[in-house]
Amino acid sequence: MVCNRVTDPWKQLQAVLKHPGIGIIFCISTLGLGVGVFAWFVNDQSGALKARSRPSLLDLLDEVGREPSPETKKNNQTAQPQSPRSISWSSPLARQCSEFDSQVKSRLEEQQRLLKQRRVSVATDPSNFGERFRINPWGKPLNPDPRVVVLHETVYSLQSAVNTFMTPHPRDADQVSYHTLIGLDGKIVDLVDPLKRAYGAGYSAFLGEWAVTNSKISGSVNNFALHLSLETPKDGGNNNSSHSGYTTTQYDSLALVLNDWIDRFGFAPAAITTHRHVDLGGERGDPRSFDWQELQVRLAALGALCT
Repeated sequence: MVCNRVTDPWKQLQAVLKHPGIGIIFCISTLGLGVGVFAWFVNDQSGALKARSRPSLLDLLDEVGREPSPETKKNNQTAQPQSPRSISWSSPLARQCSEFDSQVKSRLEEQQRLLKQRRVSVATDPSNFGERFRINPWGKPLNPDPRVVVLHETVYSLQSAVNTFMTPHPRDADQVSYHTLIGLDGKIVDLVDPLKRAYGAGYSAFLGEWAVTNSKISGSVNNFALHLSLETPKDGGNNNSSHSGYTTTQYDSLALVLNDWIDRFGFAPAAITTHRHVDLGGERGDPRSFDWQELQVRLAALGALCT
């Protein structure tokens, strides 16, 4: 009896399906159900694949501390960098308004009268200097007024340095110049107009200040600095920490040029510093064997330290 009750409905269903119209409807319904099941399966597999393509928490944690890719570094360079920490500078030059060396004073005053005639100008290649910027790459104002002097040395001869500055350097990394060079014989060679930007220091800052003028290059003091280099004596063409020092005539010419710049731009003598001090990379040590007392005596005689 139970079997008959179960099979009777099945026979009734078979009889209904034999009707042409009902059969078509059943086939369409069955096909739709199959398509739905297939779509669900594909979507489920696609979701699984997407889930597998997304990084897991472990993957993300593994990224922490990993060295950024070159592309990431390149993109990060477009953000304005923070100013470097301020490194204090205690100027070796002291205030002095009296007790001059009369002989030094007379000698320098005589040279000062002939300073313009003594200075020689050399045309530096345009690739080795540029304009002073008033706005940085992010639209922020920059003060381009010359207000710090960076002292350097040539390491090799004065003529070798001049030849370098006269040579075109298309690559940023090769571009270099100073505003003025002073030879061992006291010769003064002007290379870049003080109102222009010489490329004397790369990665550098003075009292925590630098100027970023290219978003792809670190900041430097170049935009507000004056660069002056002394010709190195012959025994200094090496990497030693010292050499025999600079000549009396070099210190005379150095004092005259610095005094002229102080009068012209109005900065304090305490803003005269060295390449060693402003270099943030710790790679520069010039000018080696520089005698600040020799400069003290001369600037005092010219009245430049009574401020």
